[in-house]
Amino acid sequence: MPKKLALAASSAVLAALLVPAHAAAEPIVYLPDLVDGRFPQASFSDAAGDELRGAITVDVKDGLSNAEIEALGREYGISLHDNSPDIKDDANIAVGEVDPSTEASLLERLRKDPRVESAEPTYLAHAYFTPNDPKFAEQWHMSKVGAETAWEYACGQGVTVAVVDTGIACYDKSGFMKGTDLAGTSCVAGYNFVGKNDVAADDQGHGTHVAGTIAQTTNNGVGVAGLANCAKLMPVKVLSAQGWGTMADVAEGIRWAADHGAHVINLSLGSPMKSKVVEDAVVYAHKKGSVVVAAAGNSGRSVGYPAAYEPVIAVSATDKNDGIAWFSSRGKQVAIGAPGVSVTQQTVCQNGKNKCEIYGVFNGTSMASPHVAGVAAMLVGQGVTDPDAVRSALQKTAVPKSEKELFGAGILDAAKATSSTHWSHVMLRLVALAALLGAVVFRIKKQGGKVEAKPGVALGALIGSVGLLPFLPALHVLPRMGALRPLGEALMRPIGEWDLLFAPALHKWLLFSSAAPVMVLTALLFGARSARRFTGGLAVGTAALLAQLAFSGEVAYAFGPFAMRLWVVANALVCLWIARIALDAKKA
Repeated sequence: MPKKLALAASSAVLAALLVPAHAAAEPIVYLPDLVDGRFPQASFSDAAGDELRGAITVDVKDGLSNAEIEALGREYGISLHDNSPDIKDDANIAVGEVDPSTEASLLERLRKDPRVESAEPTYLAHAYFTPNDPKFAEQWHMSKVGAETAWEYACGQGVTVAVVDTGIACYDKSGFMKGTDLAGTSCVAGYNFVGKNDVAADDQGHGTHVAGTIAQTTNNGVGVAGLANCAKLMPVKVLSAQGWGTMADVAEGIRWAADHGAHVINLSLGSPMKSKVVEDAVVYAHKKGSVVVAAAGNSGRSVGYPAAYEPVIAVSATDKNDGIAWFSSRGKQVAIGAPGVSVTQQTVCQNGKNKCEIYGVFNGTSMASPHVAGVAAMLVGQGVTDPDAVRSALQKTAVPKSEKELFGAGILDAAKATSSTHWSHVMLRLVALAALLGAVVFRIKKQGGKVEAKPGVALGALIGSVGLLPFLPALHVLPRMGALRPLGEALMRPIGEWDLLFAPALHKWLLFSSAAPVMVLTALLFGARSARRFTGGLAVGTAALLAQLAFSGEVAYAFGPFAMRLWVVANALVCLWIARIALDAKKA
């Protein structure tokens, strides 16, 4: 599997570094009947591994009867019994209670008994990250698309998503709406094309519901969760309190969002009528580098507009059983399906007055589209910034369905989209790193030079290519890091992608993904021998990153895809030239 290969490869590169073996997780609340039932005397330990102290697990020889297991326990002075006596199979796992003070010595004795295959303390497994939002259990659609796994890899850090709709409950007359479930979600400045002012508050409810699915505040102990919950929302109001608006406002809203830095634009609106003005707007946004996602429509017939326009990712609606919703529009323009039936999310009531909020259950392709927009934001945050590359990643990882006019490439899979993106990046960069490092070493030796293996080289190579801790998602700690998550994501990314986290507007210029950081370090630190080794490693690592960017073509560059490849290849060559000088010990 790519994940296992990536872990193995990164472990080899990390041989010179020390990595923590266990990362602290948030406190776990266990079911009380575990102790009160089978293990009434046992207690929980704070030791690594979440051990149930005073309880042991024994794998006895296959075929041992229940009576023989109990007799074995009596020989050692403990109560031992089959863990699942009602299951009729030859493999027997036994459990028992012991005195914690004698547990270690007893286990040692049991391991030497010929009737025992293995014996160990009783360790506790627990579920991976599940947000503490009380209504998350009602959001079947989040688990259906694999949100819990996707959050281990991405949350839309540094990404801005424009919701072109009825507005978002980011603002009231006094500013940001405090005290609501959305209070922890960041909103950037928006615009109200209906009222022609800069207060894009939601006075209908549709836009806030849509926005919540994309980036609702998550794991705050309130209400519900959202997919790209680290992303920023841009409210662009083009629909009135009655839920309708003009195509002129929609077109202007799309262009305004693209011009003001929206990486993703969600359009949960549409019409059966074509509009050249709106078509030109989505083409404009696509060329500016914005991923445009739209609801296919609720007519049950042909796909509406703007979803049917070529640059747009048109989304149909699916139900809990992965069937097509009866109301969902269909046709060859459908790119992908996503949950759109009984979608639970926060929205406003009383036309947004008095900070009134409810948790509404809505149906529609309007609810399906923001699921795709949210995952698109996660992919952009992972470095897939070209709109066509985002579409490709979403479709390649979708759960396939045979009816293309109903589901397009299949049903959205956030878990596979984010995990595949991460591990494919890691693998490609590590392969490129190994090849380029080998080429540099060969060149140095051919010219009579000498290369010394130093920890600084490995450290620089990692930071330049895959990040210091590229395997961090496998430790299941990122969603639990809270305000420190940006730091965690920085550790699992190369320096060339740090601008995505902290200065996303710069990424289209690829200044961090270039020879510039290496050249700056060379100018500052080249006189120090140890610093030269680090700089040389960073140079090779950066060249590996650039090689992956050139191969994948996933980045939206300011001057287009052809110029992007010229830029990264030229910078990779500069990095390799610096590496050859920095890593030659005879020139130190």
